[in-house]
Amino acid sequence: MKHTNDRYEWPVSWERYSMNERDEVNSPAHYKLNEHGVECIEAIEASMSADEFQGYLKGNTMKYLWRYKYKGKERQDLEKAKWYLNKLAETVQ
Repeated sequence: MKHTNDRYEWPVSWERYSMNERDEVNSPAHYKLNEHGVECIEAIEASMSADEFQGYLKGNTMKYLWRYKYKGKERQDLEKAKWYLNKLAETVQ
């Protein structure tokens, strides 16, 4: 199963999560669609040039790799780094 909107797909393995758990890597609650149907990542991308958006994705990849040992959620931060790196790879022609 995938969470999709017009531009993005995030893999969601619902079998891994109970109804009370959230997928904090692929679909964190605080990044969900707002009341206008806009996903945070879409708004960020729309506000930037293609090069700027690639820089944003690269920076977030580096951020999660840099601090994954220090927050107590090592696996989650490595998965987030992977998500941003995959998104960056998708933008490269």
